[in-house]
Amino acid sequence: GLDVFSYHFYGGVSERCAKMGNIPHSSPETALSNEWLSLTVRDEEFYAALRDKYAPGKPMWLTETGETACGGNRWASDFIDSFRYLNQLGVLAKRGVQVVMHNTLNASDYGLIDENTLAPRPNYWSALLWRRLMGTTVLDAGASGAENLHLYAQCLRNEPGGVALLAINADRTASAELDVPVKSERYTLSGELMSNTVSLNGKELNVSASGDLPEVRGKAQKAGRVELAPATITFLAIRGANNAACR
Repeated sequence: GLDVFSYHFYGGVSERCAKMGNIPHSSPETALSNEWLSLTVRDEEFYAALRDKYAPGKPMWLTETGETACGGNRWASDFIDSFRYLNQLGVLAKRGVQVVMHNTLNASDYGLIDENTLAPRPNYWSALLWRRLMGTTVLDAGASGAENLHLYAQCLRNEPGGVALLAINADRTASAELDVPVKSERYTLSGELMSNTVSLNGKELNVSASGDLPEVRGKAQKAGRVELAPATITFLAIRGANNAACR
């Protein structure tokens, strides 16, 4: 009689719960590592096996997740956690998880909005770009060719034939390159990793004094080589992809 198989995931516990035995703790030094970013896959595989045993064929929903349990670390509100957040959305979409619920909207260190100032944090802007660009049909982005470059592709939302490509360069020092054969619109998130602000295509994102969102526009990207600076997150809206799966 179940409609959905639901589970929760936290890759570790925050400093608030540092005395909880041998449960792993995350740190800014490991926040971009493949080991940290891949923990969400480890747990999804565990719960998917339980789903297959007790509720075969039912959709998987991740109904609570965040940087770490116990309210998140203090740096969960910084740009550095957007790599975890967007990588989690991309990799779980590939694995068929249909819903991801981030905890929380505006409370604790991992809230999308600062509970005192109501200012959007970097993960809010990440969620906004994901929602506007990434559709519900998942595509195969292929191999990235670099250890710390994570690629995800889905149909471009509300654009028949279009493709949205998410490229996460989690390397702190090395740039990466992609070859995209058609022109696109580029949306690159960048900034100081340990800052609670983030820039889009070089301009800091903020709401107006009245609380209105800024105009979110992409930057024209020519066909061919796309350069990805270290520790940046880039969405490419490829409207002219003419992808048959997205029509």
